[in-house]
Amino acid sequence: MQRLATIPAIVEQHAEDAAFLWSRRRREIDGPLLGEADIGRIDQRLDANLEGLFASGEAAWEMAKARFSDYPEAPELFVMACLALHWGSERPLAEVMEAAASLGEAGTTGMSGAIARTPREQLRPFVAKWVDSPETMLKCIGLAALWHYRADAGPRLGDLIANGQAEVRIRALRLAGAMRRRDLVAAVSERLAADQPRERLAASAAACLLGAGHMALPVLDELLASASVPPAEVIDMRLLTSSRTAAKSWLQKCLTEPSLRQPAIAALGVLGDRSVVPWLIERMSEPRSVWTAGLAWRDLFEVDFNDTDVFTVDPAPLGDGFAEIEETPLAVADRANAWWDEGRGPGRHAPFHSMRRQRLDAMRAALENPGLPLADWRRTRRFPAWM
Repeated sequence: MQRLATIPAIVEQHAEDAAFLWSRRRREIDGPLLGEADIGRIDQRLDANLEGLFASGEAAWEMAKARFSDYPEAPELFVMACLALHWGSERPLAEVMEAAASLGEAGTTGMSGAIARTPREQLRPFVAKWVDSPETMLKCIGLAALWHYRADAGPRLGDLIANGQAEVRIRALRLAGAMRRRDLVAAVSERLAADQPRERLAASAAACLLGAGHMALPVLDELLASASVPPAEVIDMRLLTSSRTAAKSWLQKCLTEPSLRQPAIAALGVLGDRSVVPWLIERMSEPRSVWTAGLAWRDLFEVDFNDTDVFTVDPAPLGDGFAEIEETPLAVADRANAWWDEGRGPGRHAPFHSMRRQRLDAMRAALENPGLPLADWRRTRRFPAWM
């Protein structure tokens, strides 16, 4: 780390922008609004700000620490971690690990984000030490690095699945599923009966990827009924691992359950059946369903609806009951109907895959090809930020 002549205001702007851009990227990376090119543009801007910080030496490090002191949150930790990992020196790494520990799970999240942006070669000296560390946070960070780079933990992975800390077991289960470690099916199936719902969900997803979906489906149904984990995660996995006929029947039952109706509407597009379009348009006229109907609509079509007028960010003109809705953009029923009727809209647009669509497609491909590792759907296409 060098002491260089810098302009403090510019260094601070780089640090602030890097934290904001990573926060936005994290919010959108698995969502339905942006595609890989959109995320790629965010990445270009993020990388430019990080490069500015790397070039600023010690001034950047002091600025990053000062911002974390004022705003002890994951985005500010992410910036500190990127700098520490870039330089790879002992003192900054020790400081950033201490800062991460003070944030708990948010600290692990910030570290994971920085690891994903650090070249594999720069991580190589640390990952094995992290995985073998007795500290829970370091094990989680090591597993995050293996997951991001789709690297296997080898014989150690079985022990990590049986670790005494749930946070470690959850990340180990995700890695086992992603790397298609069928030799660990028995260890994964044991965790289907874990105490924590999040661990049972991770074990269920891993079991499905390892060809043991028949054991996971009852657990997914139990998790959904208990409302102990986000219903969207359960419903997506349940639909992807069921036959088309069984999935439609199961989702129809969810639509009749008041507590599951909205997440079930949001998942309708996963099945790819456009016969539901007229019904979805009707739901767009209902304030309670307009957001979830729009999510399903986006899944049904490989279209960038940001380039159409089907959605609006101003819900007030939609009528009574819509103005209070916080989620946007919202689908406008009349516009969606016109878009659909005028030549069945999708044929007029260049193909577009949202990041959510890419995640679903990666899961489908993995479930259909038992021997392949789960693809990294979070890849991006690098475009200049000004394009």
